[in-house]
Amino acid sequence: MPWATYSAAIRQALEEEMRRDPSVFVLGEDVGVMGGVFGVTEGLLAHFGAQRVLDTPISENGIVGAALGAAMVGMRPVVEIMFGDFLGCAGDQIINQVAKARYMSGGKARVSMVIRVTTGAPGAAAAQHSQSPEAWFLNVPGLKIAAPATPYDAKGLLKTAIRGEDPVIFFEHKRLYATKGELPDEEVTVPFGVARVARSGDDLTIVAISGMLPLALEAAEVLSTEGISCEVIDPRTLVPLDNSSIIRSVRKTGRVLIAYEGHQRGGVGAELAALIAEEALEYLDAPVKRVAARNVPIPYAPEMERFVLPSTQDIITAARALVLS
Repeated sequence: MPWATYSAAIRQALEEEMRRDPSVFVLGEDVGVMGGVFGVTEGLLAHFGAQRVLDTPISENGIVGAALGAAMVGMRPVVEIMFGDFLGCAGDQIINQVAKARYMSGGKARVSMVIRVTTGAPGAAAAQHSQSPEAWFLNVPGLKIAAPATPYDAKGLLKTAIRGEDPVIFFEHKRLYATKGELPDEEVTVPFGVARVARSGDDLTIVAISGMLPLALEAAEVLSTEGISCEVIDPRTLVPLDNSSIIRSVRKTGRVLIAYEGHQRGGVGAELAALIAEEALEYLDAPVKRVAARNVPIPYAPEMERFVLPSTQDIITAARALVLS
């Protein structure tokens, strides 16, 4: 089976879907000539031309609004927003228009659009380019949220998102772009709402979101040498969330640690912890623990950034405390 990088997998998904369906088009800042800020859309302009790969003005509000209008008349736009931090610039369009258009029209308005956006800290990018805003949108009904952690899932989930009937915010972690994984030549689609067991184990469940998956797997490998068997769950999508797979794992292990790069307070881990408390409290042998970013803006200085962001060692330390408690 051939291997591909995470960014190449996303590019493949875009190219294949644009060839398959002429209603699919890409728009965003510098997605054409520049290939996007991280080069993911490189080459698409040459293949499909300027009518289907649109370089837009620097206006996230305008980009998302244009995509919404296109989706409501039958097109399937794929928006690229450079940094997740900038989703706030399009907040009204996303929260009050994109998420609600289908509901407010009684289901008559189809909103088949994807907002691709980077998330997480790439290293020394400072507080306005390093946030993980997934939790901002968990509280907005009408949106689907994908957070793939592997090339296979990045390609498969993006193809599913593009073909769907609902708006999707598709979070791509910056540090994952260069990672590699197996990617078959045949068609790849991944359903929303189906988690993946990335590693089986018996002593502890680690639910790892997006860019935290590689760190969780590293931690699990270290812990295995100490006799601690970790089961690592990759939710793949946050909305819809595969509740049953997470609860099934917690029932097996009795202990759970949630690893995510967003800030701890009010983050994705808080929602998961509440879910587990409601549905699996009687199976827990210890309190749910979260490993996340500290509740401060992401620093620019590398040393301070490393202190604020969750690390492999943080997962190891928290896991030991849970299992040995």
